[in-house]
Amino acid sequence: MILDPLYGFVFFGLFSPGPNVVLLTASGARFGLRRTLPHLFGVVLGVGVTAGLTGLGIAALLREAPALELILKIAASGWMLWMAWGLWTADRRRGKADRDRPMTLIEGALFQWVNPKVWAVALAAASAYPGGGGPLAEALRLGTAFSGINLFCCAFWTSAGALLTYLLTTPRAWRIFARIMALALGSFSVMVFL
Repeated sequence: MILDPLYGFVFFGLFSPGPNVVLLTASGARFGLRRTLPHLFGVVLGVGVTAGLTGLGIAALLREAPALELILKIAASGWMLWMAWGLWTADRRRGKADRDRPMTLIEGALFQWVNPKVWAVALAAASAYPGGGGPLAEALRLGTAFSGINLFCCAFWTSAGALLTYLLTTPRAWRIFARIMALALGSFSVMVFL
């Protein structure tokens, strides 16, 4: 049995650092694995839907409507900057941190619509590793490959963040970690336009 090269491409595309990796690692560190699960499953669902849409030919629509692409880039950049600011100002002190919460399933899924890395990986996968089926078969193939592989990637990074909790025991350590994550996320908001 020959392994579809699509799977390796998707794994490396989704496992490497990007907005989801930063957000899930930070959420795992801040809220723990269990409280971050809705966010994690939202990312898995949203990535699968986004990849499935590329199989239906949404890339052609984006190429034909550059204004729509610009709107998506602006929305992506703005949302990431807003989340980066939230990380920059995050506080783990009792009381303030208890009022904060991780992303919900819906928020995690909706973020994928403006996540430039997911769109780039999905569009590249759809064009570089076509399955040869019709649009619906291709959408199902891409959607299930992305969701299945991303479940592992998201679980890894969220667990890694949860384990970081044991190292982030002082307010100073947490502040340094949160600000590094905020700067990383903020840098992705700029890369949207490159």
